[in-house]
Amino acid sequence: MVGSVACLGVFMSAGALALPAYASSHSDAASYAPIDPQHMSDTMRVLASDTFEGRAPGTQGEERTVAWLIQAYQQLGLEPAGDNGGWTQTVPLLRTQVGKPSVSKVSFPSETVSLEQNKDIYFSTNQAVKLIDIAQAPLVFVGYGVHAPERGWDDFKGVDLKGKIAIFLINDPDFEATKDDAAYERFNGRAMTYYGRWTYKYEEAARRGAIGALIVHDKPGASYGWETVIAPGGESFDIVRGKKDRPVLMQGWLSGDAANKLFTAAGLDLAEERVKARQTSFSPITIHNAGFSLKVPVKHVQVTSQNVLGKITGAKRPDESVMFGAHWDAYGMSTNAQGQTIIRRGAIDDGSGIAGVLEIARAFKAGPQPDRTVVFAAWTAEERGLLGSGWYAAHPLVNLQKTAANFTMDVLQMAGPSRNGFMVGAGQNTVQDDVAAAAKKQGRTMQPEAMPERGAFYRADHLPFARVGVPVVAMMDMAGYPDLRKGGVEAGKAWLVGYMACYHQACDSWSADWDVRGAAEDVALLYTVGKDLAFSKNWPEWNHTSEFYGVRESSKAQRAD
Repeated sequence: MVGSVACLGVFMSAGALALPAYASSHSDAASYAPIDPQHMSDTMRVLASDTFEGRAPGTQGEERTVAWLIQAYQQLGLEPAGDNGGWTQTVPLLRTQVGKPSVSKVSFPSETVSLEQNKDIYFSTNQAVKLIDIAQAPLVFVGYGVHAPERGWDDFKGVDLKGKIAIFLINDPDFEATKDDAAYERFNGRAMTYYGRWTYKYEEAARRGAIGALIVHDKPGASYGWETVIAPGGESFDIVRGKKDRPVLMQGWLSGDAANKLFTAAGLDLAEERVKARQTSFSPITIHNAGFSLKVPVKHVQVTSQNVLGKITGAKRPDESVMFGAHWDAYGMSTNAQGQTIIRRGAIDDGSGIAGVLEIARAFKAGPQPDRTVVFAAWTAEERGLLGSGWYAAHPLVNLQKTAANFTMDVLQMAGPSRNGFMVGAGQNTVQDDVAAAAKKQGRTMQPEAMPERGAFYRADHLPFARVGVPVVAMMDMAGYPDLRKGGVEAGKAWLVGYMACYHQACDSWSADWDVRGAAEDVALLYTVGKDLAFSKNWPEWNHTSEFYGVRESSKAQRAD
């Protein structure tokens, strides 16, 4: 990026952004050696500082972040692993920002229900338009909006959605199912499948020609509150797409109260319709005599963002690889309800993961050259829909069919050493078993994620790699309550509840009071397993029951000795 390196020199001379000194300061704790908690804390402090402005893609904050990361990679002695022998991979993004609507309502013959942005509705767009102008579009309730032939489920029943607004429930059909419901245990119980993700619902609406998609928000089903839904402030990002891959014109959420009001006005009971949506007999409901209207200006610009990529080339099998990654982006700057500028700094989400990537790189460089190439990735636009990692998976710079594993770190805990860890998407592949065995040597146990209904396995940068067959492990400390060595589960619960109150908010900021040793244990765990793979000929495998088994098997011949 123009000016990035020149600007960096100014920032570095100011002292506040100096890179951590890579010298050992914590050699007394075998559970997290050779990972240094102080290095990790220093990295998070820097990335969450004012100068990085919340690290939003396509902003001055990105320029500074990318320049800082490149210098960190250089200081560690890594080789560039980006486009054309450089440090970055270009990711073309569309950034949109909706303005203040002049019309936002649903009209019925006898009444009009107004929909106030951020209160009743939250909407954005991923189309490069100057105006969203929807007039009296029909509304169709599609239940959970799931088309899953392999599970004997179809919520659409051939309904025509062209030019219409599709209304979805969040999560899977069996999220709230009882034994009397046809959906019971059909979608892995309360463990979310990809069908439960908001991204799937928008994608399905677009595939079926809908002009818009609205998801009914409820906190248990979404796993986060309304404040998280509205946090982007009408801004949205997407990769630059062609006409054949065009998203819906308007996408968003309805608050629970607004949805109930709309259904009541239509003579429907939303609670009753939720129950019906858990049956295979469910059919879409066209809300007759109702029209959705929205008129709102849109600003859009195509921006060039960057994945930052370094590597250590393998000494014996350089065409094979092991990958460690985290996302560098956060939510940037925005204006709160009081008109004040706030910075959503992303110190833990995902400054902690980036700190882990840098520490693992430092540990590898301190030892012998690995047999396989080791890739260190800092992804852009994870918070906008896994866009940077998704772009890389579609445009890889190493052979992903010969990538032994991807290790992703996203939100590590800052409450100190723990007796446990959580495996997101447990039971998917053999590398997860390797992590569990390594944790045992740390004196810890790996447990299945405690809240699988959050769908964490589908919410981080490992997912694009899983979808192309690479075995993955995601270290995400949002997945359960740490059993802390000081304070036990109650103390771990207090940490997670406190953190979730700051999830995607301005208060996800660096603190000198953190005990980063717990995060360092997690990073050391992935380093240990990744190092074993980097010095071996082993190929982790997906379990036969995994949805990703088939795609990996199709390339098995490429990994034969």
